[in-house]
Amino acid sequence: MKEFPEFMKRSANRIATSSQATPGVEGYVFDGAEGSQMAFWTCRETASSAPHAHDYDEYMLVVQGCYTLIIDANRIPVKAGEEYFIPRGVSHGGEVIAGTRTIHAFGGHRANRIASPAHV
Repeated sequence: MKEFPEFMKRSANRIATSSQATPGVEGYVFDGAEGSQMAFWTCRETASSAPHAHDYDEYMLVVQGCYTLIIDANRIPVKAGEEYFIPRGVSHGGEVIAGTRTIHAFGGHRANRIASPAHV
């Protein structure tokens, strides 16, 4: 597969640009219990993610391509089929190549959706 299935990319779940740490990324979010979230991102262009930290844990799986995490100046390539756990409070950023798709699980609220016209 080269794309996430259409049912995962419904406009009601589209992540707002203000909730993206990486330019040129298309993301969709699903909410879980106790404020946790799952996000599905497709990086349409090669880009860098701004360094940031969360007050909850993050788990990521690279489905396609490569996301190079940068933690404490260490470069950690996470390639298709590989996963990584980022504990709460750890500052991280990274670099992604065009075409990379990732799945993330967050132990808290990470992303906001684009406001629908009915809610604006």
